[in-house]
Amino acid sequence: MLDGKVAIVTGAARGLGRVEALELARHGVRVVVNDLGTAGDGSGKDEEAARAVVEEIKAMGGEAVPHFGDVADWEASKAMINTAVEEFGDLNILVNNAGFCRDRMIFNMNEDEFDTVIRVHLKGHFAGMRFASEYWRNKSKAEGGPIYGRIINTSSEAFIFGSAGQPNYAAAKAGIVAMTMSTAQVLQKYGVTANVIMPRARTRMTDSGAVSAMFVKPEEGFDTYAPENCSPLVAYLASPQAANVSGYLMIVYAKSITMVGQPDVGTQFETDDAWTAESVEEKLGPYFAERTPIEDGFTVTPF
Repeated sequence: MLDGKVAIVTGAARGLGRVEALELARHGVRVVVNDLGTAGDGSGKDEEAARAVVEEIKAMGGEAVPHFGDVADWEASKAMINTAVEEFGDLNILVNNAGFCRDRMIFNMNEDEFDTVIRVHLKGHFAGMRFASEYWRNKSKAEGGPIYGRIINTSSEAFIFGSAGQPNYAAAKAGIVAMTMSTAQVLQKYGVTANVIMPRARTRMTDSGAVSAMFVKPEEGFDTYAPENCSPLVAYLASPQAANVSGYLMIVYAKSITMVGQPDVGTQFETDDAWTAESVEEKLGPYFAERTPIEDGFTVTPF
């Protein structure tokens, strides 16, 4: 259903990015496999892994090329978009997946741990979207009408539940949702959709810390947190069948896809005159007296 389309998948050497790239290739997509390469830990392992994904795609009869670069670097991100156009003649799909964690409690987190996570996740999504949207806008103007464009971004339920040890990650993932919803509105007239998925999957980001025990692969039976459970949704959102699907947020894992609605406005309080501290307490005091902190506001994360 996607034969001949061109996609970029970021962070595609391993984990979710890898299975997303392979899934798209199975549907006929020509894929730019992005990862850091030797710029990662200096060992070259990221480059080797990305090249292995390219070879997997070629072995199944598909087309793929690697791109090595930091998605949050302005010039590298621009070069990534250009790679798709130069190698395959077009760009139709951008799957933003690259990211990492630097978990720490708010009172222990240092500046670099905050800045780097915000940079890679949030700016990394922005930079690719910036140059892809420019390409699609120019193409739409040149062709005189809507074109084929798909943005699929990756957030996390951490943005909803505010994971206690991930203030940086939760903030970045919240920003990705807001940025995607804004982008969806702007690009709709050009024929471009933009959506967000929130996968629960076993990756390098879930193989340590408090949640790691939940993501252990079972010895037998259905693998609830296999990343492969998430990739069919990516293929669907990238497809022509999803032309009218834009501005949506979805949780995906196991055998489940859950639509996440807009925030609930909740209870509204009114006063007969301008608010004072005393009248605020008079109205809100009884409301909060029946509730407990956190649990009756944002519930704790389910995993």
